[in-house]
Amino acid sequence: MSRILITNIGELFTGDIAAPRSDARTLLIEDGRIAAIGDPAPAACDATIDAAGSAVMPGIVDGHVHPMLGEWTPTQDASGWIRNYLHGGTTSMVSAGELHVPGIDYGNLMPELVVSLALVQAQTTGRVRWSGVKLHAGTVLLVPGISEAQFDALARAGTRFAKFIFYPWGGAQDEARRYVQQCRARNIRTKIHTGGVSRSGASVVCGFEILNWLQPDIAAHIAGGPIPMSDTDLDAVIDRTEFWLELCSSGNYGSTVRAVRRLIARNGLGRLALGTDTPGGTGVIPRGMFRNMLFLASVCGVAPEIAVAIATGNTAKAHGLDVGLIAPGKPADIVVCGRVEGSAGATVTDAIAHGDLPGISFVLVDGKIVVDGRSEQTPPAKTPARLSFSRAAGGLGSVASTPGKA
Repeated sequence: MSRILITNIGELFTGDIAAPRSDARTLLIEDGRIAAIGDPAPAACDATIDAAGSAVMPGIVDGHVHPMLGEWTPTQDASGWIRNYLHGGTTSMVSAGELHVPGIDYGNLMPELVVSLALVQAQTTGRVRWSGVKLHAGTVLLVPGISEAQFDALARAGTRFAKFIFYPWGGAQDEARRYVQQCRARNIRTKIHTGGVSRSGASVVCGFEILNWLQPDIAAHIAGGPIPMSDTDLDAVIDRTEFWLELCSSGNYGSTVRAVRRLIARNGLGRLALGTDTPGGTGVIPRGMFRNMLFLASVCGVAPEIAVAIATGNTAKAHGLDVGLIAPGKPADIVVCGRVEGSAGATVTDAIAHGDLPGISFVLVDGKIVVDGRSEQTPPAKTPARLSFSRAAGGLGSVASTPGKA
């Protein structure tokens, strides 16, 4: 049994929006899972991370990414983006469709093509971990004519998500509703592109009317991706529906503020999830999920611990993932971060409330150290956490500097 003990925790964010903080100052990891919080440590541990007053939070969950081939994205012709997001604190990602295929004809997306793309992605990019990140790839783009047998094949391949984006809403309502039910029967969650047309120009405008009769599991980027739905529709979606609502880095800032403040007024932050909607036209944003949290806290008036919970436990729950929480038995996906020199206040809570980026010292995925001592994407913490090994352990073989899949 391998054990890692995290001590001297300054602030512990749980990721649970109902109880987003813990007073515990120690955290025990055994065999890749959280074993105990705040209890006396066992006599022997393989390694100890002295948090030195830093904050500990769950690994961040990016609920909206567009991977293509491993760590290469043709949209921005960028490589290594997943590893860079890991150094920004993201440990899990959910594909909202591998739709940036070079040469693809968005006006001629046949069922065989979209299903084949999803199957290939599920069995390639989605089959392994890239730089340690848990990437859920193989999302099918829903078009008319997909058969029950094709949905069965997707489920067998491990597809967990489906996306409405290029769907013709005019006369295919019954089929679209049926798709939602067929997906749910196979434990596949449905997400829908909302707002104006996408970067491709091929999607259809989607607001309250479509969302209300379709009832998807998640309404994507409700404040725009990049163009939002109308203010009237946005208010109606928040007031008159109950499914998950997602905000993304790619959206309209004014609509984001409007949505969050309305959710706060309705005590509705428990249905909010976050994503970056990258790589894409918005670019590659390694610190994008942290930036989402900072915007919620410093501009929209969300308490810092609630902003953390939205980016971790909420987003994981929206997508049916067993991550995003610091609780006994959960996977030990963890970010250790501290206040940066020059940042406002004295704690990470103060920094987030002011909109200041924390400095990441360590990231763990399933109890394995994948960022060791210093993130490549954030400034250093003023008082960095420190790692030490027991003599018997002799090191845990961190993969902090290992590119590619882990």
